[in-house]
Amino acid sequence: MAAPRFQALPGFRDFTPRECAVRNYLFETWRSVARTYGFVEYESPILEDTSLYLKKSGGELSSQLFRFEDQGGRDVCLRPEVTASLARIAAQHQRDFPKPLKWFEIGQCFRYEKPQKGRGREFHQFNVDILGEAGPAADAELIALSIDTMRAFGFEEGDFVVRVSDRQAWIDFASKRDIDEERIPEFLQIIDKLEREKPDVTGQKLSTFGLSTEEVTEFIKNPENASSAFEAISEDLEARGMAPFLELDLSIVRGLAYYTGIVFEVFDSKKSMRAVAGGGRYDTLVGTISDGGCEMPATGFAMGDYVIRNLIEETTDALMQMEVWLQRSGAACDVFLVIADETKRSDALAILSELREAGIACDLPFGQAKLGKQLKRAEQSGARFALVVGSELPELQLKVLASRTEESCHVLGLADWLTDRLQQPDGPLLA
Repeated sequence: MAAPRFQALPGFRDFTPRECAVRNYLFETWRSVARTYGFVEYESPILEDTSLYLKKSGGELSSQLFRFEDQGGRDVCLRPEVTASLARIAAQHQRDFPKPLKWFEIGQCFRYEKPQKGRGREFHQFNVDILGEAGPAADAELIALSIDTMRAFGFEEGDFVVRVSDRQAWIDFASKRDIDEERIPEFLQIIDKLEREKPDVTGQKLSTFGLSTEEVTEFIKNPENASSAFEAISEDLEARGMAPFLELDLSIVRGLAYYTGIVFEVFDSKKSMRAVAGGGRYDTLVGTISDGGCEMPATGFAMGDYVIRNLIEETTDALMQMEVWLQRSGAACDVFLVIADETKRSDALAILSELREAGIACDLPFGQAKLGKQLKRAEQSGARFALVVGSELPELQLKVLASRTEESCHVLGLADWLTDRLQQPDGPLLA
């Protein structure tokens, strides 16, 4: 059979009902953890002025923009990340809120890069930021939140690690070796790709700075090169019982140019894929975007939906937890009405309306069908119960689809009874 004429563009996704349910699982988990930590939700536009991202992001980002001129002649792009947008919003509205700002957003981003495992051209990101706090306690709070987010998805100690580094340590390293300030971003890009590039390629690039691979490797291996900020973060997380998840790794620098201090990335312990999440401190970005009109220290991190989903699907306990959630929360309805006697359809419609008004998700067949076909449709819908409406009215039969058991109920007080029943585990209702 010939392929459909129109398909989703490369790197873009269709979200079928199951895909939407998986996405909702990720979103609800993200929101739950963020709110537990006292963060509030905000939202920024998907379309932004291109210069917002060219001003300070640096690295490869400028070549990955979905960029075009709009009908008003403005140079605009689909946002490739959210931090710059947040900095713009914070600079404009920061006087309206007490500091520090603890904000999060779940939003879609776009980058024109090669689609591969864990990476597409459109993706959703969970962005969590603290603005207006310069001390390492804010960095520790975000690292702790990243750890609890992973645990909320069903990952345990040994499944993942947070690798923490200090970008300022590398800037000091470059300054002591007389690397021109203008070339420091180029140097940091080399460090950022240490694990991904071949050693001979890295060595050749470092030689242009008068450096050797051995010199850089020795710097990474020496824990004394970490700043006092890392020590404070380590003590903070130890007090929270999270020290086993923390690892000092000075090879982490992050690719975006606006990072200024502590940076970190979350990796699965097997390193089977790219970083699950990453972020760090960006104390000068708000000031840069506001042209000095608002100086505000800031730190944050982001987690994308591609990588975390891949890791969930490759981890048995996390996958099982997601499947249980999908079974409970991803179903089209809780109750599917089965019409055993077609002359009772009007009664069934009245029951349907009553249950929906009570907030119970329910459905029924549009046309006449055999009982077995209706019960099969009930199972396909993901409903927990099939409510059989037949000639016995006002008596009804409730079929528990998971256990294939039955219970009797009555039209009178049905909505309240079902509301209580939905709170109980599947199985016969105890007298």
